[in-house]
Amino acid sequence: MDKFTVLEGVAAPLKVINVDTDMIIPKQYLKTIKRTGLGKGLFSEHRYRDDGSENPDFVLNKPAYRNASILVAADNFGCGSSREHAPWALLDYGIRCIISTSFGDIFYNNCFKNGVLPIKVSPEDLDKLFDDADRGANARLTIDLAAQEIRGPDGGMIKFDIDPHRKRCLLEGLDDIGLTMEKQGKIASYESKVRESRPWA
Repeated sequence: MDKFTVLEGVAAPLKVINVDTDMIIPKQYLKTIKRTGLGKGLFSEHRYRDDGSENPDFVLNKPAYRNASILVAADNFGCGSSREHAPWALLDYGIRCIISTSFGDIFYNNCFKNGVLPIKVSPEDLDKLFDDADRGANARLTIDLAAQEIRGPDGGMIKFDIDPHRKRCLLEGLDDIGLTMEKQGKIASYESKVRESRPWA
């Protein structure tokens, strides 16, 4: 998993409440177990028209936001069914951070396990960030995970809370497998003792 330290990028405003995981990545894309290639399906029912052409009204199709790496979203982002494909699709598209007032619990947990930082802020702070994100190509935010700060284009700063363990995992690029591998020495020692005490096993 790639480390998350400081992210500076364009923030796209998605002013839609209750964006569920089916909107993030529709069910027809769930056949794959690969984490790559899902970016094309991200918000596909809103990014594309029925004939396959782009919907120019969708925020990520607007020239200023095509390379967005931060999503400023309305309340209850990532609600609905459990699908790890949702953070996979966001990450494959290039979104490394989502900012909202609230998230679906399973989606929130899955983000951390896949190198995506979900940040919870107050409604007042979200309004400020929407104002920043509405600036188009000038809608650049800096996310400093170590300092737990969101810095806006005019020098404004918003602090955010994060669980210390999850913070460490993102800073060091540790997913569940990485955390297990940190204990490789202890695991090898235990297995060696087991083989000595139970050679028949």
